[in-house]
Amino acid sequence: MPRTAEPGLSSTPVTADDVDLVVRLAVAALRDVAPTAWDGKAGSLQWDCWETVEHLSDDLFAYAVQLGPRTPPVDSEVPIAWESRRPGGPETTIRVNREAGTAGLLQALEASGALLAAMVRTAPPQTRAYHVFGVSDPEGFAAMGVVETLAHVHDLAQGLELAWTPPAELCERVLTRLFPEAPRDTEPWPTLLWATGRAELPGRPRLTSWRWNGTPRA
Repeated sequence: MPRTAEPGLSSTPVTADDVDLVVRLAVAALRDVAPTAWDGKAGSLQWDCWETVEHLSDDLFAYAVQLGPRTPPVDSEVPIAWESRRPGGPETTIRVNREAGTAGLLQALEASGALLAAMVRTAPPQTRAYHVFGVSDPEGFAAMGVVETLAHVHDLAQGLELAWTPPAELCERVLTRLFPEAPRDTEPWPTLLWATGRAELPGRPRLTSWRWNGTPRA
């Protein structure tokens, strides 16, 4: 489905419900992973699959935290410390007890997603908060959380040999919100993978660097 096929979607905002949906889909896709499988590499990343879920949980948590203060910072991150467990591993605040297994790991992911969804629902639309790619608003942070989840579950699906094809409409909404310069004549999910440096598109090589545009649209 090329992005031009449903022009009405272009004005549909990304919402807290989208955050809830994508986290629910992620948990469903990962629920039956064997405890021993998490040690494998997550697709093209240098992290193992367990670390990648911790990183994803940390992203969702961090976006929620950024929206949390009564007056969110617009020139820096909320100063919560994070660190890596090993050289080359992701720097995170969220760390999950390995003894908790798959259920515990996904519970942490659910909890972090719920925090972000709650903040997106309750923060006034005029709220602005810092992100390294530019100051954004609650809808922007919702879209960032959705993209992080879509992309990292793709990485996990590659490493764990799982099926992962998210809803085209969801991909369309976050493409429109965060990647306005992405191609509009290609299907949304492959386009999002291309925009996040994970795949080629016909006539367009895989990106070696990328970033989204979280600038508020209004």
